[in-house]
Amino acid sequence: MSSGGGESGAKKAEELHAHPVMEQLKNVQYCVNSPPPLSEALFLGFQHYILSLGNIVLIPSILVPQMGGGNDEKAKVVQTMLFISGVNTLLQSLFGTRLPLVIGGSYAYLIPITSIIQANRSSVLQDPELSFMHTMRGIQGALIVTSGFQIIMGFLGLWRNLVRLLSPLSVTPLVTLTGLGLYHLGFPLIAECIEVGIPQLIFMVVITQASNAIHF
Repeated sequence: MSSGGGESGAKKAEELHAHPVMEQLKNVQYCVNSPPPLSEALFLGFQHYILSLGNIVLIPSILVPQMGGGNDEKAKVVQTMLFISGVNTLLQSLFGTRLPLVIGGSYAYLIPITSIIQANRSSVLQDPELSFMHTMRGIQGALIVTSGFQIIMGFLGLWRNLVRLLSPLSVTPLVTLTGLGLYHLGFPLIAECIEVGIPQLIFMVVITQASNAIHF
C-alpha cells in the first residue's frame, strides 16, 4: 500500500512539473516552487515595499504623538517597524507559508492601542519622554499577550475552523471601510512632509495601475 501511494504521489508531482503553472491554476502565473525571473522579482518586491511603506510610516505618525513622543521617538518606532517587517517577511518566506507578502504593521491594532494610550496612567506624567516610555511598555506587554493567544489558536487549529465562516465578500468591505476611515488621519500628515508624501502617492498609483501592463 505504501509503495503504491508513493508511486502515485511521484506521478502526480511529475504531472504538475510537466505543465506550465498557468495550466495548473487559472489566472496564476507563478506558484511557490516556480519563482519569477530576477528582473520581475525585483520590480514586484519594490512594489510591495512602496505599498507597505505607507502603513509602516503612517501608524507611528498617528500613535507616537498621542503617547507623548516627538520626532526622535517617531523615527525610532519607524526604524524598528522597518527592521521587524524585514525580518518577519524573510522568516515567513523561508520557513512559513511562503506567500508573496510583506509583513508590516496592522491597522487592526489602532483602536485597542488608542484605548490603551487614552486610559494609561502614564498620561499624567509631566515628562513627555517618560510618559512615552511607560506607554510603550504597556503596549508591548499587550501585544505579547495577544500574539501568544494567536499562537495558541494556530497550533490548536481553532483558527482554521473559524476562517471557514469568512469569505472574500465579508473581508473585502471590512478592509475597504477600515482604509477609508483612516483617510482623515493620513492625508493631513502628507502636508507636513510633501517631499515624501507626494512622491509616495505618485509611486503607489503608478505601480498599482500600470504594473499589469508591464511585461518582462
